[in-house]
Amino acid sequence: MTPTRLFLVAALCGAAALPLGAQAQGLAFVSSEKDNALAVIDLKTLTVAGSVPTCKRARHLQLTPDRKQIMVACTDSNQLDFIDIATRQSVKRIPFGEEPEAFDLSPDGKTAYVSNEDEASASFIDAATGKVQKTVKVGEEPEGVKATPDGKLVYVTSEVASMVHVIDTASAKVVKNIKVGKRPRRMALTPDGKELWVTNELDATVSIIATATHEVIATLKFEVKGARAEDITPVGIAMNRDGKRAFVGLGKANHVAFVDVAKRQVTNLVLVGKRAWNVALNGDESRLLVVNGLSDDITVVDVPAAKALKSIPVGRVPYGVVIVE
Repeated sequence: MTPTRLFLVAALCGAAALPLGAQAQGLAFVSSEKDNALAVIDLKTLTVAGSVPTCKRARHLQLTPDRKQIMVACTDSNQLDFIDIATRQSVKRIPFGEEPEAFDLSPDGKTAYVSNEDEASASFIDAATGKVQKTVKVGEEPEGVKATPDGKLVYVTSEVASMVHVIDTASAKVVKNIKVGKRPRRMALTPDGKELWVTNELDATVSIIATATHEVIATLKFEVKGARAEDITPVGIAMNRDGKRAFVGLGKANHVAFVDVAKRQVTNLVLVGKRAWNVALNGDESRLLVVNGLSDDITVVDVPAAKALKSIPVGRVPYGVVIVE
């Protein structure tokens, strides 16, 4: 049976066990680029509990500030889809620029900052109406987007330029370009806001930027025994609440790295599925979900034990994940 058929059978079986309208606690939603849908995972049973249709080529996911809806960036539809978590239905779709891939929200949730992959730009979009408020030119193939907690700055990665662009939100202008490693993808801020960690897919590295000066102050290199250097392709990154540990999906190396943030050292490598992509921590940070884009599944990792518990089929080419608890 193909992974897609396995996903559909599991979705139908799981939907009966966890009916629509049930309290949406302990669930993960995983976007699928090829199925135009979100897989719903019950984190208690580690099974597929349903499927939610969405727009075309669903990629980055983010919760609304009230945590009642999931926002889905659909690259081929040029839309942002709003999925109601309780009913698991789309309640609104708005225009979202050209070829949207990743986005972040302003602190008040009113503005979405989105990277437009084919337009070499970042757009400021009204999250209620989809109206483009401002557009900022950046390097070719922008992807990762990260807004600062105070809403004053937005960071955008450019895969082709190998840069992080620092955008002032008040003026909608790039105030600095930071040279990082080859093909930068995603970012995470330390909880104290002093460091920005940037994954570099084609360098097998993370660039660590001091936010006070916007200079690269350190580079963390990844190595995986038995893996070719060109297959160590870090993309997804998450950091725990106390800022002591970071988790990095190492792409085609099929591992996730546990990193001691203060020491800037890898402490554990956990084997997961094929092409470990985006990652997310659950509420008590005891579980890490790793999206595997080439094995069409997610791997649930026990964080204290640094051990993979189970891989769950979730549809074709999974991309992003959010957890609702």
